[in-house]
Amino acid sequence: MNGFTGFVLRRVIGAVVTLFALSVIIYVVFYVTPGNVAQITCGPRCSPAQVHQVAQQLHLDDPLYVRYGHFLQGIFAGQDYSTGTSVEHCAAPCLGQSYQTGRQVTDVIWTKLPVSVSLVLGAMVIWLVLGIGTGVLSAWRRGRFTERALTAVTLAGTATPVFVIGLVLMIVVCGELRLLPFPQYVNLTDDPEQWAWNLLLPWLSLALIEAAGFARLTRASMLETLAEDHIRTFRAYGVGERAIIVRHALRGATASVIALNAVTVGSAVGGAVLTETLFGLPGIGQELVHAVKVVDLPVVVGMVLVTGFFVVLANALADVLYAVADRRVVLA
Repeated sequence: MNGFTGFVLRRVIGAVVTLFALSVIIYVVFYVTPGNVAQITCGPRCSPAQVHQVAQQLHLDDPLYVRYGHFLQGIFAGQDYSTGTSVEHCAAPCLGQSYQTGRQVTDVIWTKLPVSVSLVLGAMVIWLVLGIGTGVLSAWRRGRFTERALTAVTLAGTATPVFVIGLVLMIVVCGELRLLPFPQYVNLTDDPEQWAWNLLLPWLSLALIEAAGFARLTRASMLETLAEDHIRTFRAYGVGERAIIVRHALRGATASVIALNAVTVGSAVGGAVLTETLFGLPGIGQELVHAVKVVDLPVVVGMVLVTGFFVVLANALADVLYAVADRRVVLA
C-alpha cells in the first residue's frame, strides 16, 4: 500500500509540475509575442486610451517574471480589469476576465463545459462498446474473413475525419431516412429524452473515430495474450475457446484499454471542436472557435489552460488506473 501511495503521489507531483510548465508555455506564446500585446489582448475595437490601460493592467513595463506572477494571480484569484485588482467574490480559479464582454472566463467555461462533457461521456460509452466488441470478434475470428473485414472497417474509421462522418450521418439519417431530427442541444435537466436523441448523432460521429483505435488495441492485446504459454495449457486441459477469450484474453487487454480510454476522454473534452461546430453544440470547442474569431484573448487562454488541465489529469489518471489493472506494472 505504501508503494502504491508513493506511486500516486509521484504522479500527482508530476502532473502539477507539468501544469506549471504548461502555464509558462501558454504565457510565453500569448503574452510574450512580437507586436502590440496590449492591442491584441484588448481586441481590435479598442481605442488607444483603452489599449494603454490594458498595457498597464498587464504590467507590460515590469520584468517578465513579475508579469508572469500577475498572470498566475489572475488565474487563481481573478482580475478586475477596470481597476487592475483581484476579484474578491470570484471562487478560484477564475482564469481572468474577458476585456470584450466583461464576463469572468470561469463563468464562460462553466456554462459550456456540461455540453462538452455530455458529448464526450456519451460517445465514450459507444466507442468502448463498439471498439472492444470489434476487437474481441477480430481476435476470436483471427485468420478468417470476419477478421479481415473488421480490420478494413477499423482502418477506414481511423482515416476518416470526424466532420465527414458527421455530414454523412446527417445526410443519411436526418435527410434521407428522416429517422432523427437535425441535432439541437437540449439541457439534460429540461428534457432527458430529447437531450439523448439530439446528442445521438454527435455521439456516433465522435465514437466511430475513437472506436477504431480501441478495436485495434483490443485485438492486438488479445492476440498477444492468446500466444502465451498458459493459454496453450488451458487448451490442452480442454478449456473452451469462448472461456479462454472472455476470462483470460480479454482480461489481458483490460489494462491497455483503461489507459487509452482515460487519455482519450481527457483530450476529447477540449478536442471535440469539429464535432461541436458541425452540430452546433454550444460547448467549449465552439466557444473557443468564436473567441478566436473575435480575438478574445483571455477566453482563448482560459480555454487552452482548461484543455491542457484535462489532458494532463487524464494522463496521470491513466497511469494510476493502468497500475491498478495490471499488477505487473513496476510502481516507479
